[in-house]
Amino acid sequence: MPTPSITNFTSSRFALTGFPGLEIYYPWISIPFSVIYMTVFLGNCIVLHVIRTEPSLHQPMFYFLAMLALTDMCMGLSTVHTVLGILWGFIQEISLDACIAQSYFIHGLSFMESSVLLAMSFDRYIAICNPLRYSSILTNDKIMKIGVAILCRSSMLIPPVIIRLKFLNYCRPHFLSHSFCLHQDLIRMACGDIHFNSIYGLALVISNLLLDSVLILMSYILILHTVLSIASEEERLKSLQTCVSHISAVLVFYIPIIGLTMVHRFGKHLSPLVHVLMGNIYILFPPLMNPIIYSIKTQQIRARMQRLFLRGP
Repeated sequence: MPTPSITNFTSSRFALTGFPGLEIYYPWISIPFSVIYMTVFLGNCIVLHVIRTEPSLHQPMFYFLAMLALTDMCMGLSTVHTVLGILWGFIQEISLDACIAQSYFIHGLSFMESSVLLAMSFDRYIAICNPLRYSSILTNDKIMKIGVAILCRSSMLIPPVIIRLKFLNYCRPHFLSHSFCLHQDLIRMACGDIHFNSIYGLALVISNLLLDSVLILMSYILILHTVLSIASEEERLKSLQTCVSHISAVLVFYIPIIGLTMVHRFGKHLSPLVHVLMGNIYILFPPLMNPIIYSIKTQQIRARMQRLFLRGP
């Protein structure tokens, strides 16, 4: 599959990057990626179905899990057309408007996932540190308000920096680093004044991803302090086991983000293939792993899935 030449571009077209040097293997590479996307959609749909149809799962912890599954499914939907489109040979480039829209959804959904993970850590903190007031604190009304706050935080803070991308002049080679669009990729190709995007983008990362990670860490420090004060070792282990799924989801989300940030910041000398791989891990690893983690580690989800597949609803 030939790589489009930069001379074929207009000022509003950008070349997507698949797997450099592996173009002849795209039909084979598309098979595992198609399986991954199908697993993402099917796995998260099953989690949502199980939570909706099982009355015993109508609890705050599982409402937050449903938010996480919905966010992961939307993340898959936001990138599937460009990632598989390149591998299947349907597309090689993307317009500026489509690129801006895709970057809005990718970054917005990342912030949303971070916010949901923070809400889940708050849920675990209340459940372990203040169990007697758990049901009175996390009422359905409170959960709905938290959900609306997450949606507003994730969708309303990003437009200023994303909209400005439309009015920048892109005079550098129009080759994206990934098979999807990211804000930092477009900024790299701009040759106008990007101070606003750089400063505002950094502020968004600090006020969302960094702040959320710090608050999640603080919640687990408080949880650990409470658990260690429990006399019974069996009760300590039982309390910690309720956090294993969430801790795994946090690691699955933040480690790829840190890796991709390091590659973008310090990996300019690395092969383009490394950038592509890290980008795909960042996009696909959390949506793929979260349903697996929660179906294995959460007894209620696992039991309901076993009944669903073995004996029917």
